[in-house]
Amino acid sequence: MAAVEESLNIIKRGAEEILVEAELVAKLKTGKPLRIKAGFDPTAPDLHLGHTVLINKLRQFQDLGHEILFLIGDFTGMIGDPTGKSVTRPPLTKEDVIENAKSYEQQIFKILDKSKTEVMFNSTWMDKMSPAEMIQLTAKHTVARMLERDDFSKRYKSGQSIAIHEFLYPLIQGYDSVAMRADVELGGTDQKFNLLVGRQLQEAYGQKPQVVLTMPLLEGLDGVQKMSKSLGNYIGIDEAPDEMFGKLMSISDDLMWRYFELLSFRPESDIEGFKQQIADGTNPRDIKFILCEEIVSRFHDLAAAQQAQQNFIARFQKGAMPDDIKEVSVKSVDGKIGIANLLKDAGLESSTSNAMRMIRQGAVKIDGEKVEDTKLVVVAGGDAKIYQIGKRKFAKVTVI
Repeated sequence: MAAVEESLNIIKRGAEEILVEAELVAKLKTGKPLRIKAGFDPTAPDLHLGHTVLINKLRQFQDLGHEILFLIGDFTGMIGDPTGKSVTRPPLTKEDVIENAKSYEQQIFKILDKSKTEVMFNSTWMDKMSPAEMIQLTAKHTVARMLERDDFSKRYKSGQSIAIHEFLYPLIQGYDSVAMRADVELGGTDQKFNLLVGRQLQEAYGQKPQVVLTMPLLEGLDGVQKMSKSLGNYIGIDEAPDEMFGKLMSISDDLMWRYFELLSFRPESDIEGFKQQIADGTNPRDIKFILCEEIVSRFHDLAAAQQAQQNFIARFQKGAMPDDIKEVSVKSVDGKIGIANLLKDAGLESSTSNAMRMIRQGAVKIDGEKVEDTKLVVVAGGDAKIYQIGKRKFAKVTVI
């Protein structure tokens, strides 16, 4: 086990808040491995770099000699986390949850040491809980406390419905900490309420309360909103090396430091050195290459990362088109199709609204010519044309 001060410096890196830090210090001073919990509801089949902010912190705890409890919320996933939601979110089916959970198990071990990680499922104890025990659990919290949550409070005041099962979500997440006997629980800043419920329930069940450590939410490629697949601003950890490298290179120079802080395992002294190099005249692109190599190597390997960098330079800095542009046919309606629909149907954007936004940002080109009209209509027939969004997305499209 590392010394307490050394451990604390590593644990606090990038963290938003530790509740209560003095309790964490006391736990570390015992010299015993702590039980470190983080839970993920398998709401989608793929993890992205935003998810890895917590997983990276778990790895740091793991390297310090602590026990990692990776909780897959297969039971809570069927409820749907109401955190930050303005409406009741639809629950997942049991089949969806099981399939997504398998994917999570495969992906997390690109970061965590499999031999030192205990993967747990909250259905293990929740499926065994009797109705009477569930009632006893609900008796340990109040409606007034639930309505202190910002999202619940806003919905209640605006007259929007709050389903009873949504109140169960933070209770069950908190009970997970009881069942797992967690010493520390990690979560995003948006999970603070739920994590504190865990502390309260552990005390109610006669356990020492867990320490809560919150991590910031990683901004997506736009540098504004949190990384999210639905917003199209994400980098999936299963993406191809070229795609991952290109997306990372697209972030702003300012956002690069945020990614270094939350995603890199490099010492902070290295990162301060990089900042000084830029101040002394080094091109920020060269420092971004270092970040890209580290991240791509983590999820693939060093050779793939180095090849992705060579491909990036050849493709984008020398103006070359990729060799493997996909060819697609897009169906028109009455012989024509709007540009936003074309980009969506060609698989270049996830939605027409995203496509419109890219056009307004000047990121869309047809055969190298920038598109400025969001209402452009493309007529069917004629030769295929190369449609491009930014520096990474290409498709050779025939409109039929």
